Amino acid sequence: MLTYSFKRLVQLLVTVLGVVTLVFFTMRLIPGDPISAMAGDSLSGAALDQMRNQMGLNDPLLVQYLGYLARLAVLDFGSTVTTKLPIIELIVGALPITVSIAIGTIILTVLISIPLGTVAAYMAHKGNRVLDNIITGIAMVLDLMPPFWTSLVCLLIFSLTLGWFPASGTVSIDDPVALLRRVALPVLVLSMAQVATLARITRTSVLEVLNEDYVRTARSMGWSELHVLFRHALKNAALPIVTVIGLSFGNLLNGTVIVEFIFTLPGIGNLLVGGMNSRDYQMVQTLIVFYAMIFVVINFATDLIYRVFDPRVQF
Repeated sequence: MLTYSFKRLVQLLVTVLGVVTLVFFTMRLIPGDPISAMAGDSLSGAALDQMRNQMGLNDPLLVQYLGYLARLAVLDFGSTVTTKLPIIELIVGALPITVSIAIGTIILTVLISIPLGTVAAYMAHKGNRVLDNIITGIAMVLDLMPPFWTSLVCLLIFSLTLGWFPASGTVSIDDPVALLRRVALPVLVLSMAQVATLARITRTSVLEVLNEDYVRTARSMGWSELHVLFRHALKNAALPIVTVIGLSFGNLLNGTVIVEFIFTLPGIGNLLVGGMNSRDYQMVQTLIVFYAMIFVVINFATDLIYRVFDPRVQF
């Protein structure tokens, strides 16, 4: 266990370093820089060069890269180039919104998709192909709908037409009711694609184990079909489901960027979009590293959770 954890930790660090390197050099290949974005047409070329020298943007790329790695190693995230605000304070202020959306999406996805996929597998096992095809077809349609399109449709229907949820406005964690109403639509939008994927994986995994000997033994002992289905079949089919939940977290992070921007939510995704628009290297690099670290930590936790569902799993 310790050896496995150490190896995974090394892989985590290498992954984060690769992401940092890729983002650092890719950002500097984009035409323009934060100084030009801030100054617009109000400063001359000499003034722009002076500001770039002050901020170290005229240094060789290797010097800038090594300096950034040195600051990152001591968790010095610095300040934004455009506003000079501490990046860590901006992240702490925006994190509760993104966490609320992510947790709500995961909970809603699991509560809907796993029972739906399990029932579809049971119907297919019993030969009821009509209901199985309906559930699978709906899941595929939901999976094909892009989040930005779904966001706009939900905004048009539930906010502008029906007025059930606010389309904009301030967000504060001190008012849970207002926060819940503001994040309800983003959670619904992100859950649609997640539900579709997880329901299909659950159906396939459960269907594969319904003919196993232990399922027939449970039935012969007089257990109800619901008990056999959810207590025996689903538990033994849980490993692929847990894997997909962990891997889908990456898609969830991408989705939060889109829905936060469309629904004007002051979360991490909105900070990232604002940093990219203003060519704020420091902000974009820090946020992408933050996303990468969350992603690899979730994957690492997913591997450890395998032992909870199947003690036979060896590290």
